[in-house]
Amino acid sequence: MTPIRGWCPGALRPMESGDGWVVRLRPQGGRLTSAQAAGIAQAARQHGNGLIDLTGRANLQLRGVTPASHTPLVARLRALELIDPDIASEARRNLVVTPFADAETDRIADELQAALALCDLTLPAKFGFAVDTGPAPVLADTPADIRLERGADGLPILRADGMTRGQRLSGAAQAIAMARWFLSLGGAADGRGRMAALIARGPRPENAVHAPALPRRAPGPGRVAQGVLVAPEFGQMTADLLEAISELGPLRVTPWRMLLIEGLATVPALSGLVLSSEDPRLRLRACTGAPGCAHACAPTRNLARQLAPTIPDGAILHVSGCAKGCGWPRPADLTLTATPQGFDLIRNGRAGDAPQQSGLRPHELPGIL
Repeated sequence: MTPIRGWCPGALRPMESGDGWVVRLRPQGGRLTSAQAAGIAQAARQHGNGLIDLTGRANLQLRGVTPASHTPLVARLRALELIDPDIASEARRNLVVTPFADAETDRIADELQAALALCDLTLPAKFGFAVDTGPAPVLADTPADIRLERGADGLPILRADGMTRGQRLSGAAQAIAMARWFLSLGGAADGRGRMAALIARGPRPENAVHAPALPRRAPGPGRVAQGVLVAPEFGQMTADLLEAISELGPLRVTPWRMLLIEGLATVPALSGLVLSSEDPRLRLRACTGAPGCAHACAPTRNLARQLAPTIPDGAILHVSGCAKGCGWPRPADLTLTATPQGFDLIRNGRAGDAPQQSGLRPHELPGIL
């Protein structure tokens, strides 16, 4: 298997990084049984370097996989029912499901996954679906191109990203038809493209008359009606930590780099786990950094920890190993981008934006921030 350099790795098509291959798992419906979570932990320890990332698309990434360990890793994950039949099926099944799904939302997500597995669509690598028909919509800020949502009247709707209104949802085939509509209008003429960009050019789906329900802000770590949300520091766990979490109950994977442990009332204190919305580490965003990423110009996470007390409540500090900004592709209040000359400081922008100051050394940053 030849690794792919760039965005959007999968389990069958890994991506090369500074610490080996990155293998991305897309849990079915965003759910993991306790046995599956424990199996992932064991596989990460045996076939990788024991580090597991949570991503902004509600996926898991196993790090440090090698050419020799990839094949037995896939076999182990296939036995856990976590592997798609082929690369094309894996690439199409790019959907995020609300972790607060009710039974109807789970049914809709399962139906959509089955429809994607059977269709012949070739969609851009970043093209995705969001299933947010639960009682409290929370995925409005999660990137997606086709959104299955709760309407303002409580009934499910289908909305193209970039539109303010959608169609009444009748079934998964309707979502597949919207994806075909996107392709038929040249939304991905060069193999790339997003729905919102197509909508901005003027095309409109028919019968888009139903307003979505008002979205709610995603909660932080702590108790929710369905269980307890926990946040691994920087969205990364050791295999030992995931194994310990797996013993607490079934999991829902969120796009906020948190896990929902279903049916749980309290979580024991576990090293590397953020359990409170007041924890200052929640103000931080940081990629793997050097030496784990070949693109990174400097380490990131220890610096972010040191700077956390300087960041005011409600603000976000993003420390990026390079201008790609993988750890937080959105604007942040403060962004530090590592370069060969030092750190660039960007205010209210992304890692690749024009800096206000350049060439900053780590010891200078507490006073500047």
